[in-house]
Amino acid sequence: MIYVLQILTAFLGSLGFSVLFNLRRSKLWIAALGGAIAWIIYLALGIVLTGDAVRYFFAASLVTVYAEVFARIKKTPTTSFLVSGIIPLVPGSALYNTMKFALNGDWSAFGETAIYTLQLALAIATGIMLISSFISVLTAISQRFRNRFFP
Repeated sequence: MIYVLQILTAFLGSLGFSVLFNLRRSKLWIAALGGAIAWIIYLALGIVLTGDAVRYFFAASLVTVYAEVFARIKKTPTTSFLVSGIIPLVPGSALYNTMKFALNGDWSAFGETAIYTLQLALAIATGIMLISSFISVLTAISQRFRNRFFP
């Protein structure tokens, strides 16, 4: 039951950001579904993986694939779906705790949570970068192939 609630809030949070970014009609729901899918992947990987950063990496990678596919289907920039899709993955509580420890002067706890937060942020960024770069290379290769053999 708790997982269903988490997935629902991930969907609603992504839906809210989709509205904030002025997405319309079916694009709104696709972006919100991307957020739910990102969180489902994160939760499902918890069964086999223990490291949060690895789970964040794979969830961000797969939601990037999702965003790239629907961006091409809907003829919309990828960021329209990607930003809303990764909203559930943003490590908000880790950022909050990092700043709380810094303001309270608890420097050992600050260091630990800062490293953890950076690991999560880097995992998300790396997942997005790798998939986006890979898809850009595939697109360039397919365009060259198409232009060379089908002028």
